[in-house]
Amino acid sequence: MTQDPKTLPRLCERTAAQLRGGVVRPALDRRKLGAGQVHLGVGAFFKAHLAPYTQQAIERAGGGWGVIGVSLRRPDARDELAPQDHLFTVTETDAAGPRTTLIGVLKDMLVAPENPGAVVDALADPAVKIVTLTITEKGYCLDPASGALDENHPDIRRDLAHPEAPRTAAGLIAAALKKRLAARAPLAVLSCDNLSSNGARLRASVRRFAELWDPALARAVDDITAFPNTMVDRITPATTPADLDKIAERIGLRDEAAVVAEPFTQWVIEDRFMAARPAWEEAGALIVDDVAPYELAKLRLLNGAHSTIAYLGQLAGYDHVADVMAEPAFASFIAAMQTEEIAPTLRPVEGLAYETYIDALLERFRNPALRHRTAQIAMDGSQKLPPRLLETARAQLERGGPIERIALAIAAWIECLRGVDRRGAPIEINDPLADRLMRLSAEAGDDPEERAAAFLRFREVFGADLADSGRFRAALARGLAALRADGVIAAVKRINAGSPAQDSTGGVTA
Repeated sequence: MTQDPKTLPRLCERTAAQLRGGVVRPALDRRKLGAGQVHLGVGAFFKAHLAPYTQQAIERAGGGWGVIGVSLRRPDARDELAPQDHLFTVTETDAAGPRTTLIGVLKDMLVAPENPGAVVDALADPAVKIVTLTITEKGYCLDPASGALDENHPDIRRDLAHPEAPRTAAGLIAAALKKRLAARAPLAVLSCDNLSSNGARLRASVRRFAELWDPALARAVDDITAFPNTMVDRITPATTPADLDKIAERIGLRDEAAVVAEPFTQWVIEDRFMAARPAWEEAGALIVDDVAPYELAKLRLLNGAHSTIAYLGQLAGYDHVADVMAEPAFASFIAAMQTEEIAPTLRPVEGLAYETYIDALLERFRNPALRHRTAQIAMDGSQKLPPRLLETARAQLERGGPIERIALAIAAWIECLRGVDRRGAPIEINDPLADRLMRLSAEAGDDPEERAAAFLRFREVFGADLADSGRFRAALARGLAALRADGVIAAVKRINAGSPAQDSTGGVTA
């Protein structure tokens, strides 16, 4: 009789020898592994991307690069990992079947709200040379329109009032740098989130926080700190209870911190360091002089397309990316958007053929083994849309290129803010500006032109310029009209056929 996967022994140091199913084990001695890194934001992406890179770097080139993990808000990750001695598994999945690796580089977990002093001490430890972050766009407390530190953000104001017990990334890093300054201990801080010029933005936000707190510290930040720009790529869906059960059945142990990811992985890192670092290039990372062209290509072609799939898919009632891409109309729409509206805004990159890259992305989006929820990608749209889609729209407006598909994607986001899909099923709005956006959606009404104009006045998302673009406003209004009158698939098919969405209004269709 098959054992219930929920009753299997828990993964930990004591039970790890019982792993089965061909699990790849780490080729390192955890007992002797020093902690040379701190990671802020231990979630699925860190576990599926950064941790495997660091483990492979240690396996192939050595070094005391064990990781101390930090949760900035909730204790969930700590509570999952501590009973497992901070061990967890990563399962790659595609049509060829699952392949699982045991990850052993995580040494400890801290929770900032419970003990901010311990987090600052870990960051300030001279033995720590690397800090990495995966805290999502909203974790940086930036103004979405300007990209600068939002000085009125309640968490930033709280940290400035209580700098001895910070909770934000900017506050924690600034407090640690103040301690490191006395020892002249150099540090590299790597943002690994989907922000354009993520390292430069993090540097600017930390410096601005320091200016508001201690101007002398702000002047000294660059003396001991590097903020390399990075680009990361690996599709990592949220792990479901069903995933945990399947993994447990296959490996013979219960891993409550397991993650599932696609086989593809990429990390491009700017060569800007002040001290030693893990040999990530031994694990396949690219260490380059300029990350920008790689970052822009990924941010626009992958993340921009992903957000488009998410909002059109959610509105049409699709739960998963692969299901959206199985509909020929959507697949054609996304391919044409990438080729005709996004790729022309990118400059050539040596070794990166955009046509080949787009084909690979479309294949990744179609991966049926990866149950990536549209709702997960759709989260935090107010933070994600400016870099993912609106910057592309601006570039196309400047060069006179087509924008119909981008405008329809933005229109789909706006329509999702009504809180229901085309079938009348509820859509949960998960966004730091959710209350204001949903109120705006209710007040903006149904007239496409008035609705477009009302949203374009929302400067936190659209800035000051797009409201003045008659061409963009008209395209957005056409998209809103088509989605409302014709339905999602009909609107997509019309653009696929070469006709812009028409200026029509009317009743809702399926």
